[in-house]
Amino acid sequence: MLTLIIFIAVLAVLVLSHEVGHFITARKSGMKVYEFGFGFAPRAFGWYKDPITKKIRFVGGKYEAKECPTTLYSLNWLPLGGFVSIKGEDGQDTDQDSFQMKGFWPKAITIVSGVAMNIVLAGFLFSFGYIFGLPQVTEELPNSAQVENRRVEILQVIANKPAETAGLKEGDALVKVGTIDYPRLKEIQDYVNIHKDETIAVSVKRGEEIITKDIKPFIYEDTGRAGIGVAIAERGTVSYPWYLAFYYGFKNAFLMFGSIASAFFDFIKGLFVGTSMAGEVAGPVGIAIMTGKIAKLGFIYLLQFTAVLSLNLAFINILPIPALDGGRLLFLILNKINKKLAPAKFEQIAHSIGFMLLMLLILFVTIKDLAVFKGGFINLVNKIF
Repeated sequence: MLTLIIFIAVLAVLVLSHEVGHFITARKSGMKVYEFGFGFAPRAFGWYKDPITKKIRFVGGKYEAKECPTTLYSLNWLPLGGFVSIKGEDGQDTDQDSFQMKGFWPKAITIVSGVAMNIVLAGFLFSFGYIFGLPQVTEELPNSAQVENRRVEILQVIANKPAETAGLKEGDALVKVGTIDYPRLKEIQDYVNIHKDETIAVSVKRGEEIITKDIKPFIYEDTGRAGIGVAIAERGTVSYPWYLAFYYGFKNAFLMFGSIASAFFDFIKGLFVGTSMAGEVAGPVGIAIMTGKIAKLGFIYLLQFTAVLSLNLAFINILPIPALDGGRLLFLILNKINKKLAPAKFEQIAHSIGFMLLMLLILFVTIKDLAVFKGGFINLVNKIF
């Protein structure tokens, strides 16, 4: 139950920050907002503040949002996202307070503001994390960084290599290699290469347990150097003075957004050359289970994970795909160039098809998640019921 509550809380933060961006810019641009909803229809219930009595009024699922005298706030049954319903966004309304009647820039800013808010959210989360200390790779840090709990951690275990055979796992911290206690990264690389013809005792910390394995190195063909078959990095808990934490927090957010974009294009490239990582894409079930696992590591890890999810949400939404913010921005730009390039009727059809395909994709990835995370999902359900 706790995992589900944490997942819904994380999802709420991500969705609400995104939709608040649309909501604020739409209202500031003079557009009427019919409904601000968390989750997708059908609606469970809604509420609004009566402009005359100033009292909160609750309404049922069948209440028509367009009849509401002000913005209707709603909670919907499918908690997989959220929406802001703006007057005239479908191109059918010509009143002055509609989206349709505003200029190019108010429309464009309203469309991209959700993505911008997710990036801003990530920047703030990283910033607060840096005030208290965030776990990260400690290579090439500025002099102002304060590092505690420095350790060398296994980031990846290469298949069919000595480390995998010995049972080492991602996340293990190397506490002793041969005769070196708490070695630094360069010390490990040099020691293994020097003792390439010997069996090396490797001790790792996994949780609270210390595990020791005897491993015989092998030679990498591309470098000619010895290794045990792991990708390692020096990690630690990094913090900054509060007046620098926000600078590095937002810098980290923008750099990571660029890394996400690069990884996405590598993913697309892999689809064409047969090296796709589609199996590593997780849907709602997978993210829920990962959220539960990360929450167990501590609040600061959950904070960091939420920031990364926010950046992923921002990037996905800015892609020029119908039904997403990027798709709406694309049609807006095409209409600015020449209205004949994207007629309103064609745009509506494209967004409708895009939304249906998006729902099918979520369903497909969810089914895949149920197969991949079957054990974790069953445990999650058992804990709930």
